[in-house]
Amino acid sequence: MANSSQSLCRAALLVSAIAVLGLTTTACDNGSGTVSSPQTQSGTAAPAGGDASADGSGTPASTSGGTDTATGSNSTSSGSATSSGSGGTSTNTGTASSTRCHTSELKAKVGANDPGAGQENFPIVLTNSSGRTCTVRGYPGAAFLNASGTQLGDDPQRQSGSATTVTLKPGQSAWAGLSFSNPEVSGAKTATASWLAVTPPDEQDSLHVKWTAGAVPLSGNSSTVRLTVLSAGTGS
Repeated sequence: MANSSQSLCRAALLVSAIAVLGLTTTACDNGSGTVSSPQTQSGTAAPAGGDASADGSGTPASTSGGTDTATGSNSTSSGSATSSGSGGTSTNTGTASSTRCHTSELKAKVGANDPGAGQENFPIVLTNSSGRTCTVRGYPGAAFLNASGTQLGDDPQRQSGSATTVTLKPGQSAWAGLSFSNPEVSGAKTATASWLAVTPPDEQDSLHVKWTAGAVPLSGNSSTVRLTVLSAGTGS
């Protein structure tokens, strides 16, 4: 009978060990009518397939030293701005989409008149007042305004010419020629302008320059105001 009890105890221990697959304690009758101290069974419980790792091996996936799958260099992005996760370094390989001078980066003025053959000729000068190098290309916009800001006459007619990109370092200038026939010679109707609004190429905001050069033509004979493309320098 004692042997039967011990066999049953050993079987219970075996079943418990298989069921738990880990640290298991089981109390059994040792055949003397008393219950023995808990007996410890050693073992390791492996995780079920797919736990802790993608391959189901039971080995937790490593999270140290990992790399970005898009770049293979542990970087946050590929292309413009790359940041290294290991060395703490960063590089910027992107460039600005445009180097165009914006209105806020420029100052405008009207240079001295250089009259000739009944023509009035003024250089419109744009100067880079910013701290960066930028570019201008093509024709500026120009319009005469009265004291209340209303445009006088039509927009200037653009004279034919080849546009070139003018690079302006801080403090450098580009100029375009503004010309019209002297109204006393042409007989054109005139108005008194207070301002010349100058708009840099490809910009929408204008710079207002005080106009002090007298009457400007509005209509009639030879009233057309003409404008040239921008060139490097001040036109003087």
